[in-house]
Amino acid sequence: MSKAEQRSRAIAQTLEKVRAIEAAQGVSRPSLAAIRAEMIQLARHTELFPEQDFPLAPDGGERFDVLSVDADGRFELYLEVARARIETVPHDHTTWAVVVGIRGLELNRLYRGDGGPAGEAPLKLDREVEVRSGTGVCLMPDDFHSIHMTPDVFNMHLHLYGTGFAHLQGRRMFDRTTGQYRSFDSTLD
Repeated sequence: MSKAEQRSRAIAQTLEKVRAIEAAQGVSRPSLAAIRAEMIQLARHTELFPEQDFPLAPDGGERFDVLSVDADGRFELYLEVARARIETVPHDHTTWAVVVGIRGLELNRLYRGDGGPAGEAPLKLDREVEVRSGTGVCLMPDDFHSIHMTPDVFNMHLHLYGTGFAHLQGRRMFDRTTGQYRSFDSTLD
């Protein structure tokens, strides 16, 4: 069996467990923690994710490869690679997300607040989570986070979303300079 076939089989087995967790428990912080545990087990099989199978973008910036997605756009799994400074603005996803590390370090800053009904409630930093091998972060649909990676470190992380990016609507980002929220629908992160 080829490496790609082994990877596909391991991904399919993991996502079968993930679907079962969501079906049985719904979307909650405890169910996402259970999903994170399954994703960490997958990420521990680093031999399934060799660097040569997932080359960097020419400039070393972020590159996302879709590893799996259901026909209806659910349970979309990406592999992210980067070797550049990555700084995203605080944003939400409107779906749950679990990010786990394979190599490198992705710092996630998690924020309190939701913008308020008219966008008047600015976000406040709540905590930081380091996503590296053996760890991960869970995000509820309305959680805001930002991603930070340093240059010259090869980063490889798995990003699993309850709904794929092509199906998301109403995502928001928070512009710390202006203190305003705006649409973030056209950006993949």
